[in-house]
Amino acid sequence: MTTHKLATSVQALQSSAIRELLKHSKMPGVISLGGGIPNPELFDHEGLKLASEAVLSHHFGEAFQYGLSEGFPELREAIQQISAERGIQCKADDVVVTSGSQQSLDILARALINPGDTVVVERPTYLAALQVFSLAQANIESVGTDGDGMKVDELEALVANKTIKAVYIVPTFGNPGGVTLSESRRKQLVELSKRYDFVIIEDDPYSEINYTDDVFRPLMAHAKAIGNEQNVVYTSTFSKILSPGTRVGWVIVPEWLKRAVVNLKQTTDLHTSTLSQLMTSEYLKTGRLPAQIKMIREVYRQKYQTFSQELEAELGDIMTFHKPKGGMFLWAKMNNGINTTAWLEKTLSNGVVYVPGEFFYCNEPDHSTLRMSFVTATEEQLKEAVRRLKISL
Repeated sequence: MTTHKLATSVQALQSSAIRELLKHSKMPGVISLGGGIPNPELFDHEGLKLASEAVLSHHFGEAFQYGLSEGFPELREAIQQISAERGIQCKADDVVVTSGSQQSLDILARALINPGDTVVVERPTYLAALQVFSLAQANIESVGTDGDGMKVDELEALVANKTIKAVYIVPTFGNPGGVTLSESRRKQLVELSKRYDFVIIEDDPYSEINYTDDVFRPLMAHAKAIGNEQNVVYTSTFSKILSPGTRVGWVIVPEWLKRAVVNLKQTTDLHTSTLSQLMTSEYLKTGRLPAQIKMIREVYRQKYQTFSQELEAELGDIMTFHKPKGGMFLWAKMNNGINTTAWLEKTLSNGVVYVPGEFFYCNEPDHSTLRMSFVTATEEQLKEAVRRLKISL
């Protein structure tokens, strides 16, 4: 073995449990509740075809050429408009286009974190964010969540006694818990950030997948209201509302951070695929995105309702779960003491796979939890998945 030749930070890096589980989900007859991927049947075939034809007809040379590290100017202007609709006032110059929001997190971690700096996350939190912060050699600490999102009181007790560099949070329909940070806690969080001078990394892949008429103001908007916008970074993506394969995301950064982000982008991949950026830009010009988002919301909402009703009817005596207001995930807890990692072997033998909850914790995992994604299976498959879970007990 020659692993000693690897960098220390890489030696400690673990493979994504979700990516490993995807191998099982491809087995014949297996119903996957595991991968956090959008439903490919809902991709806008006609719209993406129109966008592709427009690129090849009008931007051929540009589409296959190098581009600006910050991103294609027209796309950045379109993202500025999307951000304004979400409640974020920014300039197109504040936007940096990335190869998906996962790259945004990687770049931000490298721009902000020194080895040993403390980053606080929710418990549970997004698995790939834990990987990014571990690679940056951060000291990762966590605070609990409930139905109103991160327990900001716990965070306040922590920062009162310890210096932290950043808080990472998915405040709206989070992955994996599906919880949404309440408005009062959003205000409390940005006020804490101002008082103790730490950065908030706001990760927002899911807010458009809203099953309600409620409006959830981004943390960046709350921060601007109290003059703390210099401490909030916002990242989002087209992966869940258009296509993950194009790998187009973005990050909105304050002026003091932008040069470092752009420089790191240059060292990583020079720029996000020009072809993908132009396709996305041309798609947005068609005006089809609002209807696309509305369709996704309705289809996912119906799947969620079917799945949650089936779970309550068949497993309600031993399983409790958070009822999300949007997003793609249902976070559950087994009340019978089952270790969901061990249980997975049995459910897999019965043809259903999920993600054990322990992988979403930086410490003190709850082994009785699990994350289930309901968006790619059909409603009949969701009913059958619940039946298979039940017979696996």
